[in-house]
Amino acid sequence: MSVTDLATATGVVVGRVDDVPPGEGRAFVAGGEQIAVFRLRNGALHATQAACPHAGGPLADGQSDVDVLVCPLHQYAYRWSDGASTSGAAPIRVYPVQEVDGDLVVTL
Repeated sequence: MSVTDLATATGVVVGRVDDVPPGEGRAFVAGGEQIAVFRLRNGALHATQAACPHAGGPLADGQSDVDVLVCPLHQYAYRWSDGASTSGAAPIRVYPVQEVDGDLVVTL
């Protein structure tokens, strides 16, 4: 069994790492759920629900740094570590994501 087979046994391949430029996010569908995957400039990968719980803003278009994601509509900030808001909004769901043989594998 290959590494990809092991990863997809518990996760969903949503695309290729190269589909997400460094410093940006992209929206994908995984197991019927809309998610946003981010590749930080330092190479770290993160995945969250695709829509901000406040007003449905597209989180994949948000700004990010090593600690938080900021919604592009109203600047609500969410921690990568647990999805909690640092600005008083409802939390977002975060998902484990990893690169396996160039694929983005998200665990739902």
